[in-house]
Amino acid sequence: MNNLLNIKTPAESIAQTRKADYNLSNQGAGNLRLAYWNLPTEALYEEAIFRGEGVTSIGGPFVVNTGKHTARSANDKFIVRHIDSEKQVWWGVYNRPFAAEKFEALYGRLLGFLQGRDVFVQDVYAGADTNYRLPVRVVTELAWHSMFVRNMFLPPQSLEEYKRFVPEFTILAAPGFKAVPSIDNTNSETFIILNFEKKLAIIGNTVYAGEIKKSVFTILNYLLPLEGVLSMHCSANVSPTDANDVALFFGLSGTGKTTLSADPTRRLIGDDEHGWSDDGVFNFEGGCYAKVIGLSATAEPEIYATTKKFGTILENVPFDPVTRYIDLDDDT
Repeated sequence: MNNLLNIKTPAESIAQTRKADYNLSNQGAGNLRLAYWNLPTEALYEEAIFRGEGVTSIGGPFVVNTGKHTARSANDKFIVRHIDSEKQVWWGVYNRPFAAEKFEALYGRLLGFLQGRDVFVQDVYAGADTNYRLPVRVVTELAWHSMFVRNMFLPPQSLEEYKRFVPEFTILAAPGFKAVPSIDNTNSETFIILNFEKKLAIIGNTVYAGEIKKSVFTILNYLLPLEGVLSMHCSANVSPTDANDVALFFGLSGTGKTTLSADPTRRLIGDDEHGWSDDGVFNFEGGCYAKVIGLSATAEPEIYATTKKFGTILENVPFDPVTRYIDLDDDT
């Protein structure tokens, strides 16, 4: 948000309370109007509504419309090629190489775009196993994206932990910023670019929050195998009486992993992304990102219940603006 009138926002007075000593200048960001550090969900609700980013529906979920991008934009994803990644990445249609000098130029313009604007920072961990978790800083243009990050990953548990937080990877997501394909060598104005040498990922011209989530998975999918950990796109649950009785459900997005793992007779480990180390299976995330079209209270009661709870984010779900009831069967 470019707050030209310098209007005080709902959480402005607490914006710096959870600020890390390792600040945004380390990522090259400066001349911001204000950075909101590690706001809780309640404050992010207030900020997002204040900024017109979405609305609340019955029960308290936050409903947003992501515009033209309602899914991940695979053709716009790149990885910066450098001496380390050269041998570790399977280059091809899905892992497109990007020139380091083009990345630096695009990143510089992105930092320029953010000058004078508000940003939201979440310092979180990706990975429930403390031996393998990755400290990640996600800087977003939108308040609800910051809430999404707080939902999906694992936040520090104390003010002191926030103060001492040092990210090992940083993601900047700015939906309002567009690439120029003729200059930047991108495929379109949209881009998702990971730079493992700089430990930095940048996302532009897409509001779809799944790009942030999948960027974190791509980072872990690169780093963890180097530590002897198998990264998996699967859901997982475990017997409540036998920790060795773990079930994994593999499948592409939308094939039923979340539904199958949400078994009321077993404990859910996670619904989408996991690591398998010598010590066992662990979740990369702390939240659930399920498709809700056609969701049934009978078939998927646990997931369905979240569609009526405060803190849930609903992307592109139709709703009645008067009654605020959502329609999970409307796929228009």
